[in-house]
Amino acid sequence: MNKLYKLHEDVETRVNAIRDSQSDWLCRQGCDGCCRRLAEVPKITAKEWDLLQEGLSALPPEQLMEISQKVAELAVQVSRPIVCPMLDRANGACLVYAQRLVACRTFGFYVQRELGLYCKDIETRVTDGALAEVVWGNHDIIDRRLRDLGESRDLTEWFAGWKGTLIEIPVSTYQSGSL
Repeated sequence: MNKLYKLHEDVETRVNAIRDSQSDWLCRQGCDGCCRRLAEVPKITAKEWDLLQEGLSALPPEQLMEISQKVAELAVQVSRPIVCPMLDRANGACLVYAQRLVACRTFGFYVQRELGLYCKDIETRVTDGALAEVVWGNHDIIDRRLRDLGESRDLTEWFAGWKGTLIEIPVSTYQSGSL
């Protein structure tokens, strides 16, 4: 089995365990707070990019054009937070959900060195002690497994070199250090 799919499977097991023990878990379709408040452009591995391209290539041309335009805008955007370019803002859903990034799969369910990687709503529940019994996933292990998948680049950089995109993102954007 491919290392990325094994990682997805392991993450899904942890996510399901948390959801099964918390019937009112906040993370589900329609809850898109994390997608609307990214601190930075996602860094992804080549394996994740390969999978993401499959999902993007299956989209209708007008959706791919819209995503490509949003990614091009991200390449020069300096203000934060940013909105994920693959978010269907009207429905609060990911347009490439089956091919989504590991970061998207783990957010809200994993912690890193006692630092929760979750939204303010979950953070409030943690602070109130409502989630004291949750067995969080270990994000440090996820990070190590991602490093084993090879090179990571910003999403915008992967897009810039992709022939399937309908919008060109100048490579000079990355070489000039404007990102």
